[in-house]
Amino acid sequence: MGTLYLVRHGQASFGAEDYDNLSALGQQQSVRLGEYFRQKGVTFDAVLTGSLRRQQQTYAGISQGAGFEKAALLWPGLNEYDSAAVIAAIHPHPLEKPDTPELYRHHFRLLRDGLTQWMNGVVSPKGMPSWHEFQLGVTSALDHIRKNCTGNVLLVSSGGPIATAVGHVLGTTPEITIELNMRIRNSAVTEFSFNPKRHSLITYNTLPHMEHPEHASWITNV
Repeated sequence: MGTLYLVRHGQASFGAEDYDNLSALGQQQSVRLGEYFRQKGVTFDAVLTGSLRRQQQTYAGISQGAGFEKAALLWPGLNEYDSAAVIAAIHPHPLEKPDTPELYRHHFRLLRDGLTQWMNGVVSPKGMPSWHEFQLGVTSALDHIRKNCTGNVLLVSSGGPIATAVGHVLGTTPEITIELNMRIRNSAVTEFSFNPKRHSLITYNTLPHMEHPEHASWITNV
């Protein structure tokens, strides 16, 4: 029996030309999570991350806060889907920078619609795998952990793959998986118990490291 900690990356650079970097706050969130693990005495027998910069930067921050160095196994199947490609598949015209609440809501309405069509095989976003192939990238990581790991395992990824993992374990519809995806907050922790046969959900989208009022302004989901 083991426990898998699935962590979404810290706040990235939403609205910037290059989203795939942690913001200053995202770095703080990551370090704070590592400090929480250290305070609780949580250590890890294995670590997996996607190969995106924001995912690896998040693990670096966790390591800094926790005071440990452990090489992570890079698993590209844990990389996020390309949200710009998903939106472009249903809305071919360039979007304005989402710098107002209305434009922000419009961006995510389009993303939900595009994800729904992609997951149901209606559209094929440019440069992206099929939904089935995306799922396999995530479930292959879960299979690897069940077959090769024990104890505590840390998995650092993004909202899409983590929601896909939760949806896989719970057997949810694509529509519910999308809603799970949209709710996952930056640096949030989801826990699975696992044995060689299965994973089981323990917690979802928790922020135990942000429980003090001084960290209330650190809670984000972009």
